[in-house]
Amino acid sequence: MVEVTLWGSLAAAAEGNSKIEIEAKNIRELFERLSERFPRLEPLMARGIAVAIDGTIYRDTWSKELPTGAEIYLLPRLAGG
Repeated sequence: MVEVTLWGSLAAAAEGNSKIEIEAKNIRELFERLSERFPRLEPLMARGIAVAIDGTIYRDTWSKELPTGAEIYLLPRLAGG
């Protein structure tokens, strides 16, 4: 199990849960489990989510393992110029 903090609009789409414990080995599995549990997250994840693990941001690194006890944050990707 890992504890994940959902930031901003992601928490609202997860029925107001800003912290979730979920069983996942890597980022791909985390996204799959989250969309099964909270279908409203799926469109937000399709637009892009950044995953911060212990302060390092991972983008499109689906096989990155989620270490036990790691600090994991999901953030909507920021766009702009």
